Amino acid sequence: MAGAYVIGLGKSGIAAARLLKHQGWQVLLSDRNTSAALHQQQQDLGQEGITVKLGHAFEADLAGSPQPQLIVVSPGVPWDHPGLMQSRSLGIETIGEMELAWRSLQSSPWVGITGTNGKTTTTALIAAIFQTAGLNAPACGNIGYAACELALPSARTGSGTSHEVAPDWVIAELSSYQIESSPSIAPRIGVWTTFTPDHLSRHVTLERYYSIKAHLLQQSQQQVFNGDDPYLRQVGREQWSGACWTSTIGKLDLMRDANYGVYVEAEWVIAMGDRVLPVTHLKTPGNHNQQNLLMAVAAAKLAGIENEAIAQAALEFPGVPHRLELICTWQGIDFINDSKATNYDAAQVGLAAVKHPVVLIAGGEAKAGDDTAWLQTIQARAIGVLLIGNAASMFADRLQQMGYTNYEVVDTLEQAVPRSADLAKRHHAEVVLFSPACASFDQFQNFEQRGDRFRELCLEISDVQLSRTALTPTPLPKGERG
Repeated sequence: MAGAYVIGLGKSGIAAARLLKHQGWQVLLSDRNTSAALHQQQQDLGQEGITVKLGHAFEADLAGSPQPQLIVVSPGVPWDHPGLMQSRSLGIETIGEMELAWRSLQSSPWVGITGTNGKTTTTALIAAIFQTAGLNAPACGNIGYAACELALPSARTGSGTSHEVAPDWVIAELSSYQIESSPSIAPRIGVWTTFTPDHLSRHVTLERYYSIKAHLLQQSQQQVFNGDDPYLRQVGREQWSGACWTSTIGKLDLMRDANYGVYVEAEWVIAMGDRVLPVTHLKTPGNHNQQNLLMAVAAAKLAGIENEAIAQAALEFPGVPHRLELICTWQGIDFINDSKATNYDAAQVGLAAVKHPVVLIAGGEAKAGDDTAWLQTIQARAIGVLLIGNAASMFADRLQQMGYTNYEVVDTLEQAVPRSADLAKRHHAEVVLFSPACASFDQFQNFEQRGDRFRELCLEISDVQLSRTALTPTPLPKGERG
């Protein structure tokens, strides 16, 4: 029996292992971590005939015998990991979980969505439109299912439909990590939401990061681009002149003709020459979400979906968890979870989208990038900033350099949330926004766990569980770092 090695005991790794087992492979799955939850998963997978090694570095296994014939990598494992480079040099096929799924699901047309920011909302909205049109079109990748789950006969869509029959469409959110390990994915429709510097600690150069994302669009039969993104608009004139472009500010000269573009005109979405729906149908806040709507409409029109289904889906779309998600309203203050804002650009967009004045909670594990626009938006809109995590001191220094002193270092969300309620009451702020501008790995496993913890703390406030001290307004210290 052929041997396959899966790296990473996360959602995608488990799905890949199960699919490989279903296909007749002898499967070994490893994870360098260990915990009670992982041991339980180890036991469960063992009963399915899948061997799991915990607290186990990948390199230690590669020298073992027999060597695997296939290695499948979870998205969080760097493609230039020494063990992976060694395996490729030995001629061992090495692919990502998304590539494995593609090999089983390529009989179905795919919509592949990539970009620095906006991927999740756009993916969710595209899936909602396709499903409203009556199509079996599950979302997968970094949202919804792990892609390999869709290839398993036992997997089910949200409506309970078995995947014994292939999906009508696969709606896949694809990060740069997933694209670089999945070279053969060729969507029917490729969507590129935004492009700004991110993940440079992994990809090193902006050019490398761009080329990885561009590969997905080059593989796609039809392309959709955000014409409001300065970088994409600049390169698009030469590289993507035949694509479908979208814009919230009207028709662009990039649009090759009136019937091949999607834009806003007099508060209506005009798509391929049709008036499809009022842009106000979408209730999620922010100009960036209008752009996400336009890209979703473009994908739907290219797939042949009727205007009525598009309009209905947009009107009913609730937004996505952890992206400008309203958790509760307490004493007139909206508590909004934007935990998915893991870089400066996403955090700036989130801050610009909400009512102000706002109390901002930010921090975590900082990423490389240009923080100028984010800091300027803080100056313009934030009545106070509470800083948490490893980046707190660095952010405090940057704010001080910009002449902004209404900040506090509070270290944790547990401290930040009640303090934010205190400050919002005192300064009559309408919003407490948790938009970290950072990765989560200093204090949490992922941005979802971080956002869930923020939600829990906010709901405690809405149930009036704050102490009398927390509810007593106090001045915001100028530049306090305690």
